[in-house]
Amino acid sequence: MRHAPASTRHAHAVTHTEIRTRERRQRLAIEAARLISEGGIRDFHLAKRKAAHRLGIHDDASLPRNSEIQEALRDYQRLFLAQSQPQLLRERREAAARALIFFAAFEPRLVGAVLKGTADAHSAVCLHLYTDEAERVSLFLADHHIPAEESSRRIRLDRDRTTEATVWLFAADGLPFDLTVLPRDTLRQAPLDRIDEKPMRRASLSALQELLTDQIC
Repeated sequence: MRHAPASTRHAHAVTHTEIRTRERRQRLAIEAARLISEGGIRDFHLAKRKAAHRLGIHDDASLPRNSEIQEALRDYQRLFLAQSQPQLLRERREAAARALIFFAAFEPRLVGAVLKGTADAHSAVCLHLYTDEAERVSLFLADHHIPAEESSRRIRLDRDRTTEATVWLFAADGLPFDLTVLPRDTLRQAPLDRIDEKPMRRASLSALQELLTDQIC
């Protein structure tokens, strides 16, 4: 009985390993998406690590990319949240439109899950505000009697530069809001998205209004 050449056996073994790795990545992406949707986890890295722990998968090669989790999240919402998620998204987009008008002096842009269409019951309305005097946002909130919690967030401006941005968190219309204050010159080039390391998708009021119109149709 002839045996397959060693090179053929090696190729088969490599193919089998690659298939197993792809299957594990898919399982982890689906579980991470479930944790994000049901548990309100906003950190994709944390979600994938929790998913790996739950499924007992501990090799780094099987960890899905953030973009894979994002796609799995869209699939999860289409399958399990088709009745509720579109309305939750619309409520947040309408609130975002009002906020873009309210903060017009800071040339605001909508970012994050509300813009991407993956917002759920746990999602905040995330805006970027642009000013070279960050304290203006604090004064603006105080003048309008909006109690807000100050925080900070590291933002990747591009492949080589990061900045520590002031963040303001508050609730309005029964929804959480997340405002990141950035220098005006960053309005010309979007910072990098933590999910895919590409320039972040942003929307002005007019662009958001188009999305709202499309969501009705």
